[in-house]
Amino acid sequence: MLAHVSSMGLRGIESYPVLVELDLSNGLPGYTTVGLPDDAVRESRDRVISAVRNCGFNLPQKRITVNLAPGQSRKEGSHFDLPIALALLTASGQIESESWEGKYCCIGELALDGTMRPVRGALSMAMRARQEGFKAMIVPKANAAEARAVGIDVIPGATLREIVDFLSAPELSQRDFAFSDPFEDVFPAQKEERSLEDMADVKGQVLAKRAAEIAAAGFHNLIVMGPPGIGKSMLARRLPGILPPMSRGEILEVTRIHSARSKEGSGLVARRPFRDPHHSASLVSLVGGGPGVKPGEVSLAHGGVLFLDEVLEFNRTALESLRQPLSDFKITISRAKDCVEYPARFILVAALNPCPCGFRGHPTKPCICSPKAVSSYLSRVSGPLLDRIDLQVEMSPLDFSDWAAQTNRMPESSAEIRKRVVCARQKQQERLGREDFAANAYLTQGEIKRHCVLSSSALDALRQAAQKFDLSARGLDRVLKVSRTIADLEDSDSIEIRHIAEAMNYRALDKERNSL
Repeated sequence: MLAHVSSMGLRGIESYPVLVELDLSNGLPGYTTVGLPDDAVRESRDRVISAVRNCGFNLPQKRITVNLAPGQSRKEGSHFDLPIALALLTASGQIESESWEGKYCCIGELALDGTMRPVRGALSMAMRARQEGFKAMIVPKANAAEARAVGIDVIPGATLREIVDFLSAPELSQRDFAFSDPFEDVFPAQKEERSLEDMADVKGQVLAKRAAEIAAAGFHNLIVMGPPGIGKSMLARRLPGILPPMSRGEILEVTRIHSARSKEGSGLVARRPFRDPHHSASLVSLVGGGPGVKPGEVSLAHGGVLFLDEVLEFNRTALESLRQPLSDFKITISRAKDCVEYPARFILVAALNPCPCGFRGHPTKPCICSPKAVSSYLSRVSGPLLDRIDLQVEMSPLDFSDWAAQTNRMPESSAEIRKRVVCARQKQQERLGREDFAANAYLTQGEIKRHCVLSSSALDALRQAAQKFDLSARGLDRVLKVSRTIADLEDSDSIEIRHIAEAMNYRALDKERNSL
């Protein structure tokens, strides 16, 4: 007998329909899987057979042939276990398929005892299942919340037996499924969220805090330079606390990426990501790739912050790989057998010391580095990469009297800064006419011409700054975007000379290089 069960394949964060065909034929008992399966799909043979037996079903003593159509697309992942098991039970006559075949899309990994385990990419598969017009989707209980987020009815299951009992119910064709919106719990919790790491903990460093506020308001990249122990990492780790809450579309896109990476099944990603890979991170871990071409840190930071502490200690090739995502806001991973594209809109925050010993410019600790060593050290960040970083700030040491004064009074909290950031982001959303990723850092050339118009005096100021710092065309565009964000924080409709001047003030590394 022949049975058909609908499922989904996953390629990057995109999904496509897969029809699981299973044929039972006479002959020596055997099990064959075709349709370009990977190792995880081939291994489903043992999981499916054990799950079927341990759930009390009969395993037909016939030749079993499984085809995953379309045959030209490579099938990856363990989520085909459930549809293969249901097709096997249907073909052997242990389940009636008239009421559900072709109406439901099934995904799920099976344990040897028939327990359903979470799978990768459930959200992307649910989105495609809804587009394809399926009545409902059968998923493991751990993936139910993220699958429901796209508005499709979901049938969560804990075991294979539970799903079979559900499909065998005589009233199945008339059954309605209750739909609950997981965003009802996400958004109130997000609005009331309080960061445990408050910007008030950072003592002094007024200029760096202001740069962090501008970075959060416009989603600009930031690099902070200063001696060890000055608070560079502390500042970066508190940046997510002043970012505005994610929109519904941003939550879905961020969740799709994280779901494609792991199968923890933790539901929607409601908080903006903060990723801080170690400086020993490889190229593949940063940009993505490896088995299954999974997303890397630049995509896992999508919608949030990618923090590179001790950025100059990172592999030069890995650092230079950041050029494309910083310019195109996406990363394209090309391999011999596949090419996958992932979104990569993030705030890059990089921290570095001013020299190899770390004390160049320190008021009390002498620097032991030669000018040549300093120049060689700072040149590890290439000009093209530095050109893509909007804000460059040098942090100065805090003396004891200033530290004691900061201890006795409470500096501005993350909640207060976040209010201004949210107001500035709302202005950008209204100006650009969209809600998802509406930030000045993502302005196109046409939008820059429309929304970053300068008066003649402001244009003269920008011309003088460009000549002084030898800015490229890209650098000029980024100064304009930063100026636009500073104006938004001041609730100013036009870009004034003071906004240009402040934007140019955040070019510390350019000044440092010019002085060497």
